[in-house]
Amino acid sequence: MSSNGVLHLFHLARTLGSMTNAVEIRPGSVEARELAVIEGALARAGGAATRLVDAEGDTVEIPAELVGALHAIVRHLKAGHGVSVASLQAELTTVEAAELLNVSRPHLIKLVEGGALPFRMVGTHRRLRLVDVLAYRDGQDAAAREALAELTRQAEDLGLYD
Repeated sequence: MSSNGVLHLFHLARTLGSMTNAVEIRPGSVEARELAVIEGALARAGGAATRLVDAEGDTVEIPAELVGALHAIVRHLKAGHGVSVASLQAELTTVEAAELLNVSRPHLIKLVEGGALPFRMVGTHRRLRLVDVLAYRDGQDAAAREALAELTRQAEDLGLYD
């Protein structure tokens, strides 16, 4: 198997990663045939650790966790979606955090000032750690699932749900 598709994907990610604190791969930036080659190689790996041969012929072991992440990236790109990968230590602006949480910036500021999300000041600007924003989002998602389950249970008890 040729590793050109995988190397292209890694090169693109490395190039974009040097420009920002997140790596973005936009829809259509990797050709469909390259994605098919990568997907085939990852499928043969079966979720286990696998090897990559670089342009110099050196073999590099890719841990199973990375194989799974690469498979998810390829799946999203094939579906026509962009992909963004960021360090959990990355810091977000309030605009970026609001976009991630799918809320308005003023609402995010209320959450921050109310203590729901920790932040630090950089001059006059607030910065939030990505890991804190993701934890908040996970908590909100869990609360929503729990509320939906409770409403479903109540509807079943009242005979309104079949």
